[in-house]
Amino acid sequence: MNAANLIPHPAEALILARTNPAAIERARRVRLMAFDVDGVLTDGRLWYSEQGEAVKSFHVLDGHGLRLLRENGIAVALVTGRQGVIVPRRAAELGISLVYQNARDKAAVLSELAQAENLELDQIGFMGDDIIDMQAMQRVGFAASVPGAPSYVAHIAHWVSTAPGGGGAARECCDLLLAAQGKLGACLNAGVSRLTGAIQ
Repeated sequence: MNAANLIPHPAEALILARTNPAAIERARRVRLMAFDVDGVLTDGRLWYSEQGEAVKSFHVLDGHGLRLLRENGIAVALVTGRQGVIVPRRAAELGISLVYQNARDKAAVLSELAQAENLELDQIGFMGDDIIDMQAMQRVGFAASVPGAPSYVAHIAHWVSTAPGGGGAARECCDLLLAAQGKLGACLNAGVSRLTGAIQ
């Protein structure tokens, strides 16, 4: 919200009007947002070349959302159960240094992150979509998921995107966090003049 009059930007107002007040309050406290990769930042499908290397498809809307979080004081982490060269490369493009691969216990990773970043777990958010994500989602202050997640995973989330994983779900989450914290309007008012580097 604008500090001068506490009136939200129209885009913020639109997002907040469509969101459960309890989820907004949780999103307001987030200082670090962690994302699963497969099924959240991608559509969950894996493509293999003849050499057996997995190929992942990322959405530029999601990438820009992650950058907006970082530029507005919300740290970003990627926490995935898989191991490969693609995720660190994408993270490097977005300036994300907190990358955890082969993470079988994601709740433990987030606990370690909280300690390292001097945060409480209720100041951390996590967006996941499968069984391996559930314990972490239950541990953090703000748990998000995607519409393609199994119902029992989405059920424990505080908020579920309308966009699919790999198709703008993470950006929708980023916009909610920024709107809840009154920071989205400034991003929109700054327009292209605020953009740095390549569109991601």
